[in-house]
Parts: sequence; C-alpha cells; structure tokens
Amino acid sequence: MPKQTASLFEHFKNISDPRVNRTKRHNLLEIIVIAICAILCGADTWTDIEEFGNSKMEWFKTFLELPNGIPSHDTFGRVFALLDPEQFERSFQSWVATIAILMGREVVAIDGKTARRSHGKSAGPAALHLVSAFATRNGLTLGERAIDTKSNELKAIPKLLRILALSGCIVTIDAAGCYPEIIEQIIENKADYIVAVKRNQPTLYTDIESIFSSVPVGGRDTEYQEGRAHGRAETRECFVVTDPLYLSRLRTKDAWKNLASVVKIAGTRKNAQTKTSDARYYISSMADMTADKMLEAVRNHWRIENSLHWILDIAFREDESRIRKGHAQENFALMRKISLNLLKQEKTVTKGIRAKRMKAGWDAPYLLKVLGI
Repeated sequence: MPKQTASLFEHFKNISDPRVNRTKRHNLLEIIVIAICAILCGADTWTDIEEFGNSKMEWFKTFLELPNGIPSHDTFGRVFALLDPEQFERSFQSWVATIAILMGREVVAIDGKTARRSHGKSAGPAALHLVSAFATRNGLTLGERAIDTKSNELKAIPKLLRILALSGCIVTIDAAGCYPEIIEQIIENKADYIVAVKRNQPTLYTDIESIFSSVPVGGRDTEYQEGRAHGRAETRECFVVTDPLYLSRLRTKDAWKNLASVVKIAGTRKNAQTKTSDARYYISSMADMTADKMLEAVRNHWRIENSLHWILDIAFREDESRIRKGHAQENFALMRKISLNLLKQEKTVTKGIRAKRMKAGWDAPYLLKVLGI
C-alpha cells in the first residue's frame, strides 16, 4: 500500500488473519480497506460493500493490488465474523490516538447502546450491546467494548477504561456505572469523574438526598439556568456540596475513591398543560469545580446520545442491522465509528453525516480528502 494511505490504514496492517492459508484469496488489509471505504460511502450490509467494491474497482486498483478482484459479500461476512474484535479495537485505538487530542478537563462520556435487530431468533445470539467512550468536545469516538451476554456494564466499562488514555479528563457515566470498581479504574487512569447515582446504590442515594435536604444555602455552590426546548419552558438548578463535614455523612464514602463532592440537579419542565419536576444526584472527584461548570459537564455527557448513538441509528441505520454471525456485528459497529470519526474530522463540507456519506460515494476526490490521503 502506498505511503500516502498510511494515515489510517497503516494502523490495521498487523491484525492477525483468522483464515487458514488455503482460503486466503484476498489480502486481509485490502478487505478491511474496502469495507471501511464502503461503509463510509453509504454501505450498510455485506452485499452493499461488495457492490461498492465492484463499482469502484478501478479506483481501488490505484492503491490496492486486488489479485483476485473484489471479495464476495460472503467473504466479507465470513472474515469479519472470524476477525478478533479486540485486535481490531487495538488498531482503532492506535489510529484514534493520532487524531483525538484530549485537552485538560475534556468530558469523556461513557454509555451503552444496543443494536436492536442483531439478536437471533428464539435460542439465537442475544442482541449486541456496546459500551462506547465519546470525547464530547471534538465529537470523536475513542473506543468501544462489547458486553458479554452473561455480564453487564459493570464488567465492560473497566475493560474499556483500561485501554483509554484519559489523564486529566473528566469521565461521566450514568447510574449503570455507579460502582466502586469503575470509580477506582477512573482514578487509576489519572482522570476525574462525575457519576450519576440512583437507587441501585440505595445507601449512597439516601445519604445524598439527606445532605441536600439539610445543608444551608451558604453551604453549597449554586447555578441556575432557564430556557425553552421542544415547545416548553425548562429550568435547571445545580447545587454542589464539597464541605468534608457534610460529606462525612455518606456512610459508604470510603468505598468511592477520591470522592470530593456531591451534586444535585433539579429540573422543571412546563408547558401550557403540565408541569413536571425531578432531581438527579451525582458524585464527583472534583472539589474545585463550580456549579456552572458541573452543570455544563453533566449536560455535555448527553452529547454521546445526540452526536453518536442517534447518528449511528439515523445516518448509518445501525438499529436496522441484522448482521449476527460471530464477531461480525461488533466489527461492523467499529467500522461505523471509524467512518463517523473520519466524516467528523472533515470540515470543508458542512452538511449532515448522511449527506457527507453520499458525497463521499459520489465524489472520489472528496472521499480521498475524508480518508486523509
């Protein structure tokens, strides 16, 4: 592969080929290159990828050898079903490290998503559930880990955290990640945390509620915001308590490494007919973050829903994918994220992701620009 293509694909050249020698009619790296390019340009199935490859064969021959032409859709499906997803993920990590420069106190959101139609019928495989890490400032996916059908996010999140370079960042997780083991892994990564607390941690939840019901106004930092969204008026009030005297009331405080503050966000939504209110609680390792910054960080967490999960479903049709065999769905999901990262890095076209996918498929010079070639 020519030197100019090394910006992305060089990172995937050392992946072990899972096929036995007698079945190797196509080079593994070339299979990966064709698949990523096809998905970037709008392919959503193995058949789409084969069709894209055949349509662009002369273009691919300018930098690939293709001694036996374009692989069949069955070959693409079989290879990615066999391909070790952890090796593929490590290659992805190597590439992401060259493009995702994390600034101090960058909010990195951790959250899970299910590919809803990836499950088999009756006794077939369960739907694939992936936990992803998302850098909210630059909008890039940093990594993913699949959840084993016999476990949950408690096991997947620490595995994901261990492979990420998060020093100086703020890791945000919803209540599914509120476990001491996960908190400890974040601190080992030299990062800070803001983690939601719900009744899955009943003692901690009750104690935080009690603190905010008794602490005087002067004992907490407060931020108030209001606005309109979806035709309704919304207000958010954030309270942060850092006083060790109050934190000592947390009966399980020692279980939560470096816990330095507790947070309450009270929200109200009102339209012409109804008014609803709620309160959400968080623990954090930061004692120096003001209420306005804390509220901003919590709100940034939800960018993973709007700027990753929603786009994967709308622009990449991930929820409609019926790929199920072996590791194929997990590897296809990673290629969607590679494609999304590439499209977000390209700034000259200001259209949506779906439109940029189509343009990359129609316009070879633009595709080269997206690929960084």
